Amino acid sequence: MILELADIRIHPGQNAAFEEAIRRGLATVIGSTKGFQGYTVNRGIESPERYVLQIFWDTLEDHTVGFRQSEAFTQWRAIVGPFFAGPPTVEHFELLAKSA
Repeated sequence: MILELADIRIHPGQNAAFEEAIRRGLATVIGSTKGFQGYTVNRGIESPERYVLQIFWDTLEDHTVGFRQSEAFTQWRAIVGPFFAGPPTVEHFELLAKSA
């Protein structure tokens, strides 16, 4: 399993609208993508315009090719992109250890 970690900064004062949009985008677009396993979304306490989105994929290619090179990515960005204060930082991770 691959973890996609996206560090997202949004425009001030847009929290409620962004949170609705990201939930909708995850449910309607990403949730039906091949290789999608689940997600978490966290909002910053010290920096409330900062969000950390974690998406779990079967393979790296499910995200980088299957999703990013599809129409679904365009739909996703149309839903959440207008809230971004700048491009998200996105990186991928492999599981090394996990608690029970």
